[in-house]
Amino acid sequence: MIDPKPAIQPEQSGGSAGNKSARNKKRRFGGTIPQIRSALKFYKVLAYLTGAMLLLLCAELVARYAFGVYLYAGGTNAVTGQPFGLGFAEAEPKGVIGGANISVAVLIVHGWMYVVYLISNFRLWSLMRWPFTKLVLLALGGVVPLMSFIVEKKFHAEVEAEIADNPGASRRY
Repeated sequence: MIDPKPAIQPEQSGGSAGNKSARNKKRRFGGTIPQIRSALKFYKVLAYLTGAMLLLLCAELVARYAFGVYLYAGGTNAVTGQPFGLGFAEAEPKGVIGGANISVAVLIVHGWMYVVYLISNFRLWSLMRWPFTKLVLLALGGVVPLMSFIVEKKFHAEVEAEIADNPGASRRY
């Protein structure tokens, strides 16, 4: 059976009394450096994609609830009977017949992309062995507009700094 080790272990050799708290803790990661870098890259890509989809979703919700229109592609204009290309049309009564409702597609794509974003969050969080509060902060990045870009930048720098500060902290296989 594998004996789990805590993320921070007391250092085996004695340190000086001047910097006692920093030297008495040894950082441990949940994986190798290449695994952490891979998880970081996966998280970064998903953070930008999810953030962009969230901004698009917010614009779509403003169009729907403030102006009462949906974004449609194709179909036929319900009033004139002319072919409809791409653009906004009335939500109620329905302004386009037979077209693809892009507004609904944005909702669905963002929802599934957020699920994959949460998987990337969990992967990075578990490899870094961070506290649970950081996982919650990572997850909020895909819900609060513009937050994914800010959180990604902060945690990317933090991961790189922790890897640089603790080169021997990765698991050995």
